[in-house]
Amino acid sequence: MAITAAMVKELRDSTGAGMMDAKKALTETDGDMEAAVDWLRTKGLAKAAKKSGRTAAEGLVAVAVDGGTGVAVEVNSETDFVAKNAEFQEMVAGIAAAATGAADLDALKAVDMGGKTVEETVTAKIATIGENMALRRMAKLTGDTVVSYVHNAAADGMGKIGVLVAVTGADAGFARQVAMHVAAANPAALSEADLDPAIVEKEKQVQMDIARESDKPEQVIEKMILGRMKKFLSEVTLLSQDFVVNPDLTVGTAAKEAGVEITGFVRLEVGEGIEKVEEDFAAEVAKTAAGG
Repeated sequence: MAITAAMVKELRDSTGAGMMDAKKALTETDGDMEAAVDWLRTKGLAKAAKKSGRTAAEGLVAVAVDGGTGVAVEVNSETDFVAKNAEFQEMVAGIAAAATGAADLDALKAVDMGGKTVEETVTAKIATIGENMALRRMAKLTGDTVVSYVHNAAADGMGKIGVLVAVTGADAGFARQVAMHVAAANPAALSEADLDPAIVEKEKQVQMDIARESDKPEQVIEKMILGRMKKFLSEVTLLSQDFVVNPDLTVGTAAKEAGVEITGFVRLEVGEGIEKVEEDFAAEVAKTAAGG
C-alpha cells in the first residue's frame, strides 16, 4: 500500500512521533493506522497514543433529562457554520426532547415531531438549509438522579461534547461534578468489569511487546506487565480515575465520601470515529470549475 504524506502527518499528529519513525511504522504495518500506533508504542517512539477516531464531522450533541431518564443525541452537519445556525439548533433541541420517549435510534427516527417524523424533519431541513445532515447516534441513561452537562455549549443543552451521569440518591451537585470530569477525562468504561475485554487484551499485548524490547527475564517482564496494566486500568475506568475536582481522590472514593453510587454515564462527542475526506483548497476550486 502506498504511504502518503497525509497518512504520515495523521500518525505524527496522533502520536507525537518523528516523521521518519511515523513513515517506517506505516511501512511496517502496510498502512494500518491503528497497528502503526501500536508499532510506535512498542518501539517507545509514541509520546502519547491518542484514541482512534478523529473528530472530523461537524454538528451538535444535545442532551435532555426528564425525571430519572436522560438522553443524548448526535446530529451531524457538513460544516460548523450550519451547527451555529439557529434553525439547525432548534431542530436538534426538538430531536433531543423527542428522544426521551424513544427506546432507541430507529424508534426515535419514527417519532412524530410537529406532524412529521424525526427522520422526515431532518430530510426537510436538508432541503431548506442545503447541506447534508444525519441523525447519527442516540444514547439513553436511567437512574435515581440523572444529570446532563455540555462542554463548550453552542446553545442551551447542546454543544460538541454531551455527558449524562446517573447516581443513586438525589445529589445532583456531585453528579454534575462527575459529568464535568467525564467530559474532560473521557473514560472508556465505568469500572474494570464494564471494560471491553478486547481493549484490555490489546493493551496487554502492546505492553508485553514493549517489555520484551527491554530484553529482561520473563519473570521480570510478568511483574512489569502487572504494574503497567494496573496503571492502564486506573487511567481508563471512571471510578479509578483521579477526580478532576479533587485529584487526591479517585472518582470512586469521592462518590463514597459523597454517599452516592455512580450507576452509569454516557459521553458523546461530535464526529467520534468519522473520517472526513479533506481536499486542499486548490483541488476544491479546480473540481468546482470543472463542474464536478
